[in-house]
Amino acid sequence: MKQNLKHLNKEVEALETRLLELVKQDQQQQLTLLKSIPGMGIKTALFLIVATDGFKKFETASQLCSYVGITPTIRASGSSVTGRSRISKVGNKKLRNLLFLCAFSACKHNKACRLIYERLVIKGKSKKLAFINSTPEIS
Repeated sequence: MKQNLKHLNKEVEALETRLLELVKQDQQQQLTLLKSIPGMGIKTALFLIVATDGFKKFETASQLCSYVGITPTIRASGSSVTGRSRISKVGNKKLRNLLFLCAFSACKHNKACRLIYERLVIKGKSKKLAFINSTPEIS
């Protein structure tokens, strides 16, 4: 089993290297821009490029947010609104989790993101919501 695990790890490493080569050939500029975002690692950047087909699947940022499942939804029944608004969670779960971890890392290591996070927590937002909203918009 140890030999099988070692062999599979080598295969995964070879596939990741090949994927990086392919993305660099076709989407080098996108990869460079994504890696420049605080908290964004190479694997997350590659996953984001592959999952969105180099962002060609979407015309607007709101379409991408809907695909990932981070758009707010309001729970309402008739004329009454029950509960707080939450993210929809209808979308690519793996990508949503990776982006949340990037936001967590950015809040921890980037001063601008940390200041936004702290301001949102002081306003009374939950810590999880503050993490999601604490990364500055990229233009």
